[in-house]
Amino acid sequence: MNNRGQSGLRLLAKLLLSGLLMVLALPVFAAPAASALTTQLQQFFLQQYSGSDMQVNAVINTPAERQPNCPAPNFSLMPNARPWGNVSVGVTCNGQKSFIQASVQVSGSYWVAARNITSGGHITTEDIERHKGRLDQLPPHTIMDEKQALNAISLRNINIGQPLTLNMLRRPWMVHAGQEVQVSANGGGFNITSTGKAMNNAAANDSVRVRMPSGQIVNGTVAQDGSVSLMI
Repeated sequence: MNNRGQSGLRLLAKLLLSGLLMVLALPVFAAPAASALTTQLQQFFLQQYSGSDMQVNAVINTPAERQPNCPAPNFSLMPNARPWGNVSVGVTCNGQKSFIQASVQVSGSYWVAARNITSGGHITTEDIERHKGRLDQLPPHTIMDEKQALNAISLRNINIGQPLTLNMLRRPWMVHAGQEVQVSANGGGFNITSTGKAMNNAAANDSVRVRMPSGQIVNGTVAQDGSVSLMI
């Protein structure tokens, strides 16, 4: 190789080495930490589930440029808002309220069918079992309290492993339509008891209509023992 070719190679090598050194000299930036607002929102939702074994992770979906810049925000949820999933969270700062969108992931325990349950079946401890997983990915009103399922009546066929929901079950009837029931009315200085006939099926704490011997129809509340207390 002639001298001109060798000089070109040396120049190319210097340029490559110089470029490599420049790349190596570039500063290394760490991934940005979670924003202060995200951390504060996480703490807000952790407080909603304090005292439980649930695990919570909150992620803000609202773009950063639209998030309020507030050192001490006051968070709030709309009444009857879902406790997880995609939620709208109120943020009050310096008397001004705005809203941000967030995804709230919650993991915890819920109840599923331990075996196939037929419609009209009476739910016992052998019919249900506890599972753990993402609650925000389950159907609405999934049962997390065992008491809500035990002794209930299935309203449909439920397959093994299927999460139990409140709309799949009903409480057992304490009073049946046409049944004779004891009726009581309590007030200031008086206590009246009588009997009447229930006009509808009702579970404990449900409202029931009762036809009295006089033909009058009254409304009452079913007690745990099946008696009826009048609404006075």
